[in-house]
Amino acid sequence: MNGRAEPSLTFAEAFGLPLSVDLRTAARAFGLCMGTAYKLVHGGGFPCAVVRVGRKFRVPTADLLRSLGIEEVPVHLSDIEAGARWAAGHRLPGGSFQLVIDC
Repeated sequence: MNGRAEPSLTFAEAFGLPLSVDLRTAARAFGLCMGTAYKLVHGGGFPCAVVRVGRKFRVPTADLLRSLGIEEVPVHLSDIEAGARWAAGHRLPGGSFQLVIDC
């Protein structure tokens, strides 16, 4: 802990997070240094839910994103186009689609 906050998370980084993150990542998302993050956690004032797991703290990603004002994952045009290309390859005669479930 050097008293300086790490660079904030980008949107791309935020949407690629796992189900929970460590306190360092959550602090980085809020632009906090680790010293401030620990003070807020111990004082009950961290901006989102924090779960203690053994000697470490974890932050549920959904709570983190909500606290940052990010309620939903954005949809990008490239994702829609890729989905349309995929669906076009699964079309049955007559225009209906074949349901394919990949596990």
